[in-house]
Amino acid sequence: MEGMNCGMCAMSIERALFELGAKGAVDLSGNSVTIEYNGSTIALDQINEAIEDLGYKV
Repeated sequence: MEGMNCGMCAMSIERALFELGAKGAVDLSGNSVTIEYNGSTIALDQINEAIEDLGYKV
């Protein structure tokens, strides 16, 4: 993940994932997000698009 640099970044990503029905844990120091989701209800493309729509590079 590129573009994350503060707590607000983390909150916006986690909120977008929550709205999709996924759970995310952002690691700012590692520039990564760990995501738990049900693949039968959410496609990985949907998750990537939601994060990219916020302005972050996946």
